[in-house]
Amino acid sequence: MFWYHPDLERLENQIKELEYHPKTIFYGSSTLTLWNNLTTTFKEHKPINLGFGGSTLAACTWFFDRIFENIKDIDAIVIYAGDNDLGDGRHPEEIILFLENLLFKIRTKYGNIKCTCISIKPSIARSHLQESINYTNKNIQKLMSKDDNFHFVNIYDALLDKKGEPNSKYFEEDGLHFNSKGYNLLEKTLQKHPKIFPQKILEKTF
Repeated sequence: MFWYHPDLERLENQIKELEYHPKTIFYGSSTLTLWNNLTTTFKEHKPINLGFGGSTLAACTWFFDRIFENIKDIDAIVIYAGDNDLGDGRHPEEIILFLENLLFKIRTKYGNIKCTCISIKPSIARSHLQESINYTNKNIQKLMSKDDNFHFVNIYDALLDKKGEPNSKYFEEDGLHFNSKGYNLLEKTLQKHPKIFPQKILEKTF
């Protein structure tokens, strides 16, 4: 996993140079890395974007201790990862094991904070994996239902067209990454979950 090191160093410098104490951590793959207005959208929650390009749930779990070493006393973590694992040929059951391990690490370090897992998106470039993505999401949802402070956010269904295929209007030309409409949908979906982001605070962001 040496290819992640430049991105890890970038994150470490970002944490070191942060001018406020972060309370909400967004952690995962390039779906987060490329979310340019994330920190302004959720500004009231003192967020930091710790996405790193191409990351898998396996990598997020493996590097958790390093990345979060100097982050103390937070309120919540929002996770998006897993589609790169499937793209690399990993079995859905492996992804669930990685997520279980990551959640255990979070609980060990931060106690009973809120942990939110966003469903894996049904991208055009990985439409051949749609059955595996759907199966993985169902098992992620089942895992996240085991704790009152675990939350599952389903974006999968909203990204499908009337034929049940990934809707091209939400994706860049590569068929993998979100365009502005995709990120707008993701923002609005997260904002509909008051247990994750209290409504009285969110009203100020519109």
